[in-house]
Amino acid sequence: MLLDHDVMKNMSILVFFILLTTPLFAQQKSFIDEYLERLENSKKYLILVAQNMPEEKYSFKATPESMCFAEHLMHIGWAMDWHCQSLLGNRKPRDWSTDMELKVDKKSKKEMIATIDKTFDTTIEFILNFKEEKLEERLDYFGLDRTKRQVLLLLADHITHHRGQMLVYLRLNGIKPPRYVLYQ
Repeated sequence: MLLDHDVMKNMSILVFFILLTTPLFAQQKSFIDEYLERLENSKKYLILVAQNMPEEKYSFKATPESMCFAEHLMHIGWAMDWHCQSLLGNRKPRDWSTDMELKVDKKSKKEMIATIDKTFDTTIEFILNFKEEKLEERLDYFGLDRTKRQVLLLLADHITHHRGQMLVYLRLNGIKPPRYVLYQ
């Protein structure tokens, strides 16, 4: 009988532990939540990078065939818009030859930063409302079969790729980049 009491006591402790810790595991962030945290930090850091380059250096190119600093900045906005609004959201893509909203055009530094800020906000809102179960849906991505989750990861890589080039442009102009922001 004593053994049965000890077994019951140990089982009670085990059940109590499971009930206590289960909510902790259930509260793990979803992919969307983690992605949004990353995107928010990416936005903050990109805007810091853009603010650090003097406006007269926005046309700087590392080589003649490269994009200039401003083109990298606006290209990030174009990519966010296309990946989310058009590819994942099924909106008709912008016409690159006529749509000037996400192009350098004659925008000032202040206007470009405001445009990027707004584009990030629109992208964040889109992803916030994106249904997690749709992440496993597949689509054609330049001839490759990819999940929508992969498309979002590709977008994050794309932002980092162009921002990285902008960081090099700051250095090539003798400007110390802002301190790196983690989790992006």
